[in-house]
Amino acid sequence: METFIHKLKADFPDINFISGSGFYWSPKSRSVVYKKSGENDNTKWTLLHEMSHAQLGHVTYSRDIELLNMEIAAWVKASTLAKQYGLNISEDHIQNCLDSYRNWVHQRSTCPKCDNHSLQIDTNHYRCFNCHTIWKVSAARFCRPYRRITAQKETSLEAVPQVTFL
Repeated sequence: METFIHKLKADFPDINFISGSGFYWSPKSRSVVYKKSGENDNTKWTLLHEMSHAQLGHVTYSRDIELLNMEIAAWVKASTLAKQYGLNISEDHIQNCLDSYRNWVHQRSTCPKCDNHSLQIDTNHYRCFNCHTIWKVSAARFCRPYRRITAQKETSLEAVPQVTFL
């Protein structure tokens, strides 16, 4: 793994590479944290994925669907980067990784009262199109997606922030 890290450091001198307990991109310190877990393809693919977040300038998101789109973009970029290093990222691996985010969004967007799926109305809240229930979701990405129904003062559609689709 150290040989691969050395190549990445030479090719991306503006990025810090730090050994840690997992894999992630830290925009604040411009660091890719990686887990020393042997030199295998999955480890290299994950490292390239985190590098791709750096290359794409991913910093933050305000909606769950934005995070999913960032993950998709990072895997597309990682696939391109992989070819420069003689690697080919398995499409099954990419889809398995993306499934964890798709499942997370699916669970968070499911109405706790009627099981309908809806869009977020702000960073931590969803509102059901069907029964108008509003529920709060945790800001945490790596925990069980709890949904807590909030107090319902208004049930009219006028109380719902309007979403414009372009």
